[in-house]
Amino acid sequence: MQMYNSFSRQIEELNAQGSMLKAITIYVCGLTPYDSAHIGHTRTYVAFDIIKRYLTANGSSVFHIQNITDVDDKIIKRCKETGELPKKLVERNHNEALEYFDKLNIIRANVYPKVTEHIKEIIELIEKLIENGYAYETETGVYYDVSKFKNYGRLSNQKMDEIKAGSRKEVDETKQAAEDFALWKKTNNEIIEFDSPWGKGRPGWHIECSAMANKYAKKLDIHGGARDLIFPHHENEIAQSEAATSSKFCNYWLHTGFLTVNGEKMSKSLGNFITVKEVVNKFSANAVRLFFSQTHYRSPIDYNEEQLNAAEESVERIFNTLGLMKEANKKGKPNKEFKSAAKEKIDEFYKHMENDFNTPDALASLFDLLRLINAHISGKEADGKHVNVLIKELEKILLIFGLEEKKEEIEKKFKEITELQGWVSDNLGIDWEKLADTAEGRLEQLISFRDSLRANKKFKEADIIRAKLAEIGIELEDKEKGKRWKLA
Repeated sequence: MQMYNSFSRQIEELNAQGSMLKAITIYVCGLTPYDSAHIGHTRTYVAFDIIKRYLTANGSSVFHIQNITDVDDKIIKRCKETGELPKKLVERNHNEALEYFDKLNIIRANVYPKVTEHIKEIIELIEKLIENGYAYETETGVYYDVSKFKNYGRLSNQKMDEIKAGSRKEVDETKQAAEDFALWKKTNNEIIEFDSPWGKGRPGWHIECSAMANKYAKKLDIHGGARDLIFPHHENEIAQSEAATSSKFCNYWLHTGFLTVNGEKMSKSLGNFITVKEVVNKFSANAVRLFFSQTHYRSPIDYNEEQLNAAEESVERIFNTLGLMKEANKKGKPNKEFKSAAKEKIDEFYKHMENDFNTPDALASLFDLLRLINAHISGKEADGKHVNVLIKELEKILLIFGLEEKKEEIEKKFKEITELQGWVSDNLGIDWEKLADTAEGRLEQLISFRDSLRANKKFKEADIIRAKLAEIGIELEDKEKGKRWKLA
């Protein structure tokens, strides 16, 4: 398996700590929950969810760490504005984010460490940096001496003179150099502060990830996040971690491309700030995931609702084909030509995924496979044995992409469908011999009865059933095979 390493700026073979993918540790920078999570976060977390799913599907055990930055200037500012307690603000926003990420089928991290719960580890790491000669204390805080770390700028591909030229001193002038960054900020009766050897204060932004990564992994295989974290955040993580431990911090750095809305950076002031809640309430999880997967994770992407609507239709085609495969007449003999052509497309799919998780080309191979299958099962006899094999292959691919047929959603309409069956029985003269046990089963009974009405040219009655189903949020499609209904 190969993937692009932002550190070397090259495609490299993935060899996780010499273990050949048996166990992989991933650290993905998490939320600063001062506000609702937005679609930029969603793009990154969907991308790493697919990467994690693919590694798992290939037999790796993946340990996923994703921090929660619950100490930050933005959190403090928001709490001062609203009067809300920091802990309550963070928990409310992060719990809401997790709720909607769950709806997007994003597998949760193994741990979500918080800064406030790891002050001890952060202080110990800063003490180690001071001891090793990489940090110094001033009257305003403790700072990292960038000049002492010889490889500083390697990740972001910057030279020290460029970094110095782009730096400026913060409000205080106590730092030895403009490019030095805060490890600990001294405070005086601030809304969030902790005891330390340097007095009351709170951690700088970058030190938290180094401390928590070191606690839960010691050494990382993959560190991920959005591209805008490369500098200074990830650059500083490397400097802190390696200066403290004298060993390599992470083997591979993966970064997602920028997300824009109508070609512009997302901003509340521009009126183009879109939360994950808005997207989930407007589009299915499958459509959102497919939309993001149609662009390589490293490439920029522009939020486009027309493309999201198109993704809804593409997802429907995928599950229609899966339904047709399960219903196909499978009495046919083995078909070597079909088997060989299907294998070629499946091999193409995995070849693309092995090449830096190239989801756009992998999806192209998937849809080629679906067209091949549709053509085969539309014939008189399908190669039943191999169609069953391909059902499992397709389900594995859908699991990698996190695309799920949400049957439980239709079950929420059990009462409404049952009441409609009663209305049909009273008004259209059918006696249901036995009602199905599930909402989906009862819906299929209604559709079957409607089919019989249409066959007997009772189109008016058939249209009544269709209209009443629409009233309860179920749309019917008149086609011969496959799934013939969808939730509105």
